[in-house]
Amino acid sequence: VQLQASGGGVVQAGDSVRLSCVASGHTFRSYGMSWFRQAPGKRREFVAGITWPSGSSYYSDSARGRFSISGDNAQDTVNLQMNNLKPEDTALYYCAIGEWSTVSESGMDYWGKGTQVTVSS
Repeated sequence: VQLQASGGGVVQAGDSVRLSCVASGHTFRSYGMSWFRQAPGKRREFVAGITWPSGSSYYSDSARGRFSISGDNAQDTVNLQMNNLKPEDTALYYCAIGEWSTVSESGMDYWGKGTQVTVSS
């Protein structure tokens, strides 16, 4: 299973960024795809996730209201639209996939390499 994330970059506070992730090579019927992030010196944290086949979405407190996750299970893609970015959103963003409709870190089976988002003030 491979996950390819894209869309990171350097932006200013208040800007928007859209991250995309494509998964390939899995045969899960029921699964979740999530975004996590890790800032320098901090632990990796959950940002948002979506489960299939229900299409239910989940957000961390810091993401709710500013970020929006969407996806297409037929195409195995998941997107993270991040609006009104803040310097504290600066991190390496990872997408991951896990079987059994979970979005938690412990439930992820495969991880992408990550894409950097840097928000300057």
